[in-house]
Amino acid sequence: MKPQIQRRNFLTKLTAGIATAIATPLLSFSKKLDAIDSNQPTNQFLLAMKPMGFQWETQDPFLFCVHHEDYFPKGNLSCGPQDSLAGRHLGDDFILKDGYRMYHGKTVPGFPGHPHRGFETITVVRKGLVDHADSMGAAGRYGNGDVQWMTAGKGVQHSEMFPLLNQNKNNPLELFQIWLNLPAKDKMVQPHFKMFWSEDIPKIEMIGKAGSKVLIEVIIGKFNKVKSLQAPPDSWAANPMNEVAVWNVLMEPNSILELPLCSKGINRNLYVYEGDHLSINELPIKAYHSVTVDGSQKMRLNSGETSTQILILQGRPINEHVIQYGPFVMNTKEEIHQAFEDYHATQFGGWPWPKYDQVHARSAGRFAKHADGKIEKRV
Repeated sequence: MKPQIQRRNFLTKLTAGIATAIATPLLSFSKKLDAIDSNQPTNQFLLAMKPMGFQWETQDPFLFCVHHEDYFPKGNLSCGPQDSLAGRHLGDDFILKDGYRMYHGKTVPGFPGHPHRGFETITVVRKGLVDHADSMGAAGRYGNGDVQWMTAGKGVQHSEMFPLLNQNKNNPLELFQIWLNLPAKDKMVQPHFKMFWSEDIPKIEMIGKAGSKVLIEVIIGKFNKVKSLQAPPDSWAANPMNEVAVWNVLMEPNSILELPLCSKGINRNLYVYEGDHLSINELPIKAYHSVTVDGSQKMRLNSGETSTQILILQGRPINEHVIQYGPFVMNTKEEIHQAFEDYHATQFGGWPWPKYDQVHARSAGRFAKHADGKIEKRV
């Protein structure tokens, strides 16, 4: 099949899949949340609670968050699974089978080259590795605590493949991909690629009286006096007035954490992805649930009898009309139509890599190649 036809077919599948999975929650999130009785004194900080699935619903300025957790088997020489792929709908495999999905990959799991416009992707990799390549010429291999931040702006293609490098043991993968919106004035900024390496991300460790520990990974934003690395220049998160925060909180059993306050009008959501005994201000929170809270009120978290892990997303809402179709997020239907026209005309700069499911050399290690040619290497 010719590359142009392959790209068109892939975009069609991507658009259909993402439009179905994302557009509806994006428009109806506020209607779906389970209302909390605010007449109870202990509940006044808690605005809503909702069970989480594969995709987590978010609030403005975030568009959505996906929790990928795959228990990939041993890898083969092509960095794909040693297991048989028979019975999978390759190219569109989102059904959990034998503990993992191939996603849009046919040989290596992941997401071959596809376009974005009008927002940013923040990829937080907890376990495993991701190979990135894009139409700017940027590339990288990152994981095991690293974060990759890409401003799509006026348009970029990128691929995110999950190479199974271990041939003698399994290749577990866990990551969050978070979509952060851009305001209308910044929808068409230049694309930007940035790495937040795990060893550079500020981390706060607190030890309680009983010796239990709390670890806060300050991916973006400010946690008390600890500031994160700088967001990309055109990001909504780059302005401190927007109070954008992405924190990953790891609590040992019987540990306590008081969250810093944010301003009135700032949206804050907590996603409890591990642990079933968490309480906030003594109010029990259901396992694998998200909670929408008033961050201007004091909140005391108690992990209870089990380890607890929480992803926290916070930010000032952009408060603009959002039209999202597939990989494009704009403000009007006309802008969405123009995005498709521009992509078909220019491919957002084309694809400078040998394959749309680009996987880097097995020996590459953690690295980043930026659009200006600068190369970073990490152990």
